[in-house]
Amino acid sequence: MHPLKNWRGTYNKIFFQPATNTSCYWRGKLDLPVLVHTSGKMETKMSNLLSSSNLTATVISATNYLPKNPLQVPFQCAWDYMNNHYSRVQIACIGSILVHEVFFVILNVPLFLAQFVPFLQRYKVQQDKPETYDNQMKAFKLILFSHVFIDMPFICGTYIFTEFFNIPFSWDTMPHWSSVMGRIIISMVMEDTWHYFLHRIMHSKRFYKHCHKVHHTFQAPFSIAAEYAHPLETLILGMGTMWGVLLLGNHLVVIWGWTLVRMLESYDVHSGYEFPFNPLHLIPFYGGTRFHDFHHKNFTGNYSSTFTWWDKLFGTDSQYKEYLKKQESLDKKQM
Repeated sequence: MHPLKNWRGTYNKIFFQPATNTSCYWRGKLDLPVLVHTSGKMETKMSNLLSSSNLTATVISATNYLPKNPLQVPFQCAWDYMNNHYSRVQIACIGSILVHEVFFVILNVPLFLAQFVPFLQRYKVQQDKPETYDNQMKAFKLILFSHVFIDMPFICGTYIFTEFFNIPFSWDTMPHWSSVMGRIIISMVMEDTWHYFLHRIMHSKRFYKHCHKVHHTFQAPFSIAAEYAHPLETLILGMGTMWGVLLLGNHLVVIWGWTLVRMLESYDVHSGYEFPFNPLHLIPFYGGTRFHDFHHKNFTGNYSSTFTWWDKLFGTDSQYKEYLKKQESLDKKQM
C-alpha cells in the first residue's frame, strides 16, 4: 500500500471514527476530531504514525463543556429507526411534508383554542376585533390550497437539494446541538433581512394591489393567517427561509429544525395574542405579536418578520413608537 494512503487511512481511523459503544449514544460534535472510543476510554495506537512504541492519547472535545441534551438517547433511537427503515427520497419528501404538516397542526391548534378561553382574552392585542368563523374558514381554504399545490411540491424539492449537495441524513454525521442552534440563529437573521426589504417592496402600489393585498385581508390576524397570502408572495418571501437551507443546511436536522423555528415565529407574530409567558420574548430584539399586529392594523411600518433592528435603523417603526407613547399616556390617566 502506498505510504500516503496508509497514513491517511490511519489518520481518519484515529480522528474521525465515531463512538460505537452503544447503538443509542449521543455523538454530538462541532465537526471536531475525536479519538476512537474503545472500552470506555479515548485511546488509540499511533504506531503507524510514529516510530516509537505505543502511545495513548486523550482528547477532550470542546463540546464536553456544553450541557447534554436530555432527549438525546430516545431522539437518536428514533432517528436511527427512520434511516434504517426508509429511503432518502422517502425521508426528504414524505418526511419533510409530515414535519411541516404535523407541526402546522400542533402549533396552530392551541392558538385556535385560545379564543374560547375567557382568561386568555386579556392578552388579545385588538380587543375589539375577535376572531370569526367566516374569516377563519376563508383563511383555511386558501391555506389548504397553498399547502397542496405550492408548499408540498416545493418541500419535495428538499430531496433534489440534499442529493445535489450531498447533505447527510445519518446520525453519525449529526452536528452538535449548539452548531444546529447557531445555524438556525444565522438563518433567522438572513430571513429577517430578506423579509424586511422584500416586504417593503410588496407595499409599493403595484405589488400591493396585485399581490400583497391578499395577506392584509385580516386587520386583526390570527395564527393561520400567517400563511394567507398570494401564491406569488408565498414564493418570493418564502425564499428568505430557503437562504438558510441553501447556505447553512449541512444536515437534514438543520433543515427541519430551521423550518420548525420559522413556523413557530410566524404563527406567533400573527396569533393576535401577546402572552407574557411567551419564551420567544427571551430572544434579543424579538418583535413579537404586538409589533407585527400594528403593521396589519395600520398597513404600514414594522416590516420585519422577527427582529426590530431594520425598522429601527430605517425609521419605519416611528408610527409604532408614537402609538406606544399614546398608550402609555392613556394608561397613566386611567390609573
